[in-house]
Amino acid sequence: MSGTTAEITTAELTPGVHIPLIGLGTWPLTGEAASTAVAQAIGNGYRHIDTAENYVNEAAVGEGIRRSGIDRGDLFLTTKFNTQWHSRSGVRDAFGQAVKRLGTDYLDLFLVHWPNPAQGRFIEACEGLQDLVDNGFIRAWGVSNFKPAHLQLVKDAGLAVPLNQVQVDPEHGQPTQLAYHREHGIVTAAYSPLGRNGSFFSHPAVTGPAEDFGKTPAQIVLRWHVQHGRVAVPKSADNQRQRENLDVFSFALTQQQMGAIDALETGAPPRLDSDTYFH
Repeated sequence: MSGTTAEITTAELTPGVHIPLIGLGTWPLTGEAASTAVAQAIGNGYRHIDTAENYVNEAAVGEGIRRSGIDRGDLFLTTKFNTQWHSRSGVRDAFGQAVKRLGTDYLDLFLVHWPNPAQGRFIEACEGLQDLVDNGFIRAWGVSNFKPAHLQLVKDAGLAVPLNQVQVDPEHGQPTQLAYHREHGIVTAAYSPLGRNGSFFSHPAVTGPAEDFGKTPAQIVLRWHVQHGRVAVPKSADNQRQRENLDVFSFALTQQQMGAIDALETGAPPRLDSDTYFH
């Protein structure tokens, strides 16, 4: 990453591949709502769109991208595939179907959505993703919802995971998970970065900086994410909130303010346990 603290807008996944730190999450938008939200977001300046096979909205997301008129090379597009494709040949099939639905010929980032360790094939899935990178079909690969134990098995197989997308918000800080990422050079992407019930939005650790900077509590939390070097993919179909969510690079929280938000961590685990939950 480069630039001053307030200007850092991307993280480097692999040499030459940079992912915007703020992306548009698209779950649970579907159909016309998804297409409209994506086109609007791109018009608002978003250059990173996040979707997945299981969101059942890839075709709608692709329509929104086309409707926006953006050049494909100016957009960073992420999607994820389900566990039915966890083999080297299966990942190739998953890729073919994903790009067909999205209406593109390549992906910037393709993720294993859930490890499903009982199935025992997520390492094969990662190998299949590396094959896609090596053959020029995707620019980078990664995983989602992988615990340190899952990541270690992938590492032991000789693969370096560039990114892991996991649930992170001020109350679900996952310090052990994120420490593993830092130790092994894995970029963290946060889904549900603003939480689900928003209770921490009323805490002085958030409302204080919001008042100081003239920003919304959500903007403060997103700034906390990106200032930690994390990718965050908040979902919003609202025009004003989309603009606000993207507008977090013109100010910087102090170390004290960052620490106060860090301290909101409750020790609660992610909402879903990736040792047992998958699709």
